[in-house]
Order: sequence, then structure tokens, then C-alpha cells
Amino acid sequence: MTPYYVYIILCEGDSFYTGYTKNVKSRFRLHLNGKGARYTKMHKPKDLVYVEKFESRAEAMKREKRIKKLDHGQKTKLANSQSRKEKSKKKTRRH
Repeated sequence: MTPYYVYIILCEGDSFYTGYTKNVKSRFRLHLNGKGARYTKMHKPKDLVYVEKFESRAEAMKREKRIKKLDHGQKTKLANSQSRKEKSKKKTRRH
């Protein structure tokens, strides 16, 4: 089964866009080119700040819906928690 991913993009004005896809890199490129979603066409994407993997589309859609209900501070905290994990993985790999 092909995995699905939920992702959060930080946009200009420090707003967030949340979506789900099978291919995060390809989807992010579409957003950067103004073709991913109406929201990211109007609010230019700055960075991909969060990605979470799921085994099914249904699971990804449920998680996307839950994330969209979070307030800005909660989304920031979620994105920062993954940032810290990635940084600690990179430090671990260097040693």
C-alpha cells in the first residue's frame, strides 16, 4: 500500500497551509509554483515545516482535519517539535 503524508507549509505572513499527499516533494513544488492550492497561490510558501507519514489515505485525512483545527500557536509548536527531532537526528548521524 502506498503511504500518504500530511504536511504543513509555512507561508508568507507566517500563516500555515496543511494538506495531504502521496508525494511531498512533488506537491511542495506545485505549491511553490502557485499550482498546489488556491491558498498557497495567494500566500506564497516559504518552507515545508512538518511531515507525518500514514499507511492510508483515510488516516492522513483524519490527521489533516485535526491539524487544521489547531490554532496558530499549536501548529507552530507541532512544526518546531519536528524541527528539533530532525536536528537531533543530524547530530546523531555526524558522530
